[in-house]
Amino acid sequence: METHISCLFPEILAIIFSYLDVKDKGRVAQVCAAWRDASYHKSVWRGVEAKLHLRRANPSLFPSLQTRGIKKVQILSLRRSLSYVIQGMPHIESLNLCGCFNLTDNGLGHAFVQDIPSLRVLNLSLCKQITDSSLGRIAQYLKNLEVLELGGCSNITNTGLLLIAWGLHRLKSLNLRSCRHVSDVGIGHLAGMTRSAAEGCLSLEKLTLQDCQKLTDLSLKHVSKGLNKLKVLNLSFCGGISDAGMIHLSHMTHLCSLNLRSCDNISDTGIMHLAMGSLHLSGLDVSFCDKIGDQSLAYIAQGLYQLKSLSLCSCHISDDGINRMVRQMHELKTLNIGQCVRITDKGLELIADHLTQLTGIDLYGCTKITKRGLERITQLPCLKVLNLGLWQMTESERLSLLSVRK
Repeated sequence: METHISCLFPEILAIIFSYLDVKDKGRVAQVCAAWRDASYHKSVWRGVEAKLHLRRANPSLFPSLQTRGIKKVQILSLRRSLSYVIQGMPHIESLNLCGCFNLTDNGLGHAFVQDIPSLRVLNLSLCKQITDSSLGRIAQYLKNLEVLELGGCSNITNTGLLLIAWGLHRLKSLNLRSCRHVSDVGIGHLAGMTRSAAEGCLSLEKLTLQDCQKLTDLSLKHVSKGLNKLKVLNLSFCGGISDAGMIHLSHMTHLCSLNLRSCDNISDTGIMHLAMGSLHLSGLDVSFCDKIGDQSLAYIAQGLYQLKSLSLCSCHISDDGINRMVRQMHELKTLNIGQCVRITDKGLELIADHLTQLTGIDLYGCTKITKRGLERITQLPCLKVLNLGLWQMTESERLSLLSVRK
């Protein structure tokens, strides 16, 4: 006797439906009553983020989301009050408002009027009308917040960071990209340097300070003293930090990833400070730091040999620097040396001989390499990603490389 799929228990159907993408989860609910009931099981929607356009009233929207157990929401366009969302989803865990340009302090203030203990993640990136006033509300009512995204909120100042440091003690990730009014004083607040006013966000594990132009080495001193749990630090495009600041970072033993991309004042000396410390970095990005040269690669080989990812795009390195580095970098999996125009086939041969764990390499704009060097690179046993970009080759050469790889 044949068994039809309609005979399966609802629990079994729910397990099957959980593997579908979001659109198909919705479609199976329209097949029949049994499938609809199974598709509304909370296990089917676990971890799903609802993406909503809030344009007109829909009384069934939030009850439907709650029935499915959905607690993560992204608002794609906000033409109704934000309080409509908060009231409709009292147990919301993640709220993504990225790019809601019309969101104001007033709108956010009307939404956050009481404690929301369930909310862990709030994304306000590119909500350009948000100011320190909103951060006061957030610090007062979202005490359990762990992730706060403020990238592109250009009206945020040090006062806002003081409010965050006062109220958000459980914060683990903070993004302040392009918050250009933020200075060393604000970072001091986060790091607990003003304990009389605010305890600080001492549980931070990830801090993004990309393009915060007012920051200097004093910020790095504050970070190293107060944010001992930090694992990821992004300082890209922070032109005010220098080699001296690397001394402060060099003893942050929990730091795993450091981004110094386009930090114009970082040179070989700064890399020396990092290598001589007690860091255990797995990722380092010094791309477009035009004062980085071959000597940095020697320092990396001596003190940062545990790196798994290294980005050196457009740095003044040569085959000699590659030669100094490769023999010690046994764990390196990703190497980005795009636009390093002094690298030749000799450098690629050294990479192919010694960096046998590489899974990805970027050679975009390396104009002195030829087919011979590329053939050696394609023989790396673990290689999955090879970016050639501007490197020109004929169709026959492309086919030849593919045959070598096979």
